[in-house]
Amino acid sequence: MAAPVESPLADRPPAARRPAPVPWVAMYHSVGDCSDDPYRVTVTPDRLEHQLTWLRRRGLQGVSVAELLDARARGEGGDLVGLTFDDGYTDFLTGALPLLRRFRFNATLFVLPGRLGGDNAWDPLGPRKPLLDADGIRRAAGEGVEIGSHGLTHVDLTRADDAVLAAEVTESRARLAELTGAEADGFCYPYGTVDARAVEAVRKAGYRYACAIDPGPLTGPHALPRAHVGQNDTAWRLHLKLRLHRWRRRPVEGV
Repeated sequence: MAAPVESPLADRPPAARRPAPVPWVAMYHSVGDCSDDPYRVTVTPDRLEHQLTWLRRRGLQGVSVAELLDARARGEGGDLVGLTFDDGYTDFLTGALPLLRRFRFNATLFVLPGRLGGDNAWDPLGPRKPLLDADGIRRAAGEGVEIGSHGLTHVDLTRADDAVLAAEVTESRARLAELTGAEADGFCYPYGTVDARAVEAVRKAGYRYACAIDPGPLTGPHALPRAHVGQNDTAWRLHLKLRLHRWRRRPVEGV
């Protein structure tokens, strides 16, 4: 009987797995009264409810960024959307968390441990919005919400000197560990501004990932793009934003 003929491809290494498309991550801030909102960072609870309903009707589930990345590392998560809330406003507990629980969604809350119990003093216009204190952050963490760092005090890291950059990135992570009893996996660049120096500082500080807005060629695990979601985002606008994301964002290794 003739010996079987070995395929000429037998000795070739298996093809590397093609990176998946960059995940869709929604960026929220405050959830409450938006009658005075010059920076368009607020959605009403009613609008948020409609947006979460839109996700559910399309078979999508809102999760924290850590949960999203864990699923993608397993080759899963095609039906998951990351939900993030920046700044750590007190209205997260009253306006957002009850709706997240009703829909059985989760989210990542990026907070400022250097401004506990303070307000959004970095915004020269618009109303002062109170920020969560230590107890409020621990309450959110106790509800299963992922707590990430937004820096210490909300400064543009691309304009920070070395000392400020180190404090905003490294010290904020240490303070959150003391406050919650858990290491923060995620970082969020204030104002969404990012450069290679800031990305490297965040990576060296031990964060697993970081969120930006539109990081361009820096896109990767420590510069994830996000889509701003505001009060004007109806179902049709959300549909367009999701389609635009899938068209613009090419697959990237490690995401």
